[in-house]
Amino acid sequence: MLIISASAKISRFADIEDSVKGSKIVIEDFVTIDSFVKIKPAGGMGDLTIGAHSVINPGVVMYTGNGMSIGRHVMIAANCVFSPTSHEFRARDTPVMYQGFVEPSPLFVGKTGIVIEDDVWIGANCVILEGARIQRGAVIGAGAVVKGNYEAYGIYAGNPLKLFGHRR
Repeated sequence: MLIISASAKISRFADIEDSVKGSKIVIEDFVTIDSFVKIKPAGGMGDLTIGAHSVINPGVVMYTGNGMSIGRHVMIAANCVFSPTSHEFRARDTPVMYQGFVEPSPLFVGKTGIVIEDDVWIGANCVILEGARIQRGAVIGAGAVVKGNYEAYGIYAGNPLKLFGHRR
């Protein structure tokens, strides 16, 4: 189910697919989604919410997977990929493309999906993976691979991602 605020500005060149399994995509007030953004329900039954006043720049790909929450006033630079899911790959006798997706473990309740809190800036060409939690006000430098917990107002860059300081 797609729920898109009337005040959201979505490029006619963006591609937002509706779920065939019933998950929700919610785009709140004054969100901007630029050209060539792809939002695809795939890899799980999670919902996606994009908070008010957030900006998604060109070339960003978001899979809904096990769910994703993007806070308010979040800036996402060009060509980032958000993947709150992963393909199963363990069986040698079955091609990976036929193994489906990894099911979220009941042992990791609350650690699946992706959570991006308010006032976060994610630089260009980042890959945000299952289990990432970027807390309020954090900055993620371009080209990072992000998985795990990143503290509020932290400034992170590099590969592997390292804390370089904090916003003042």
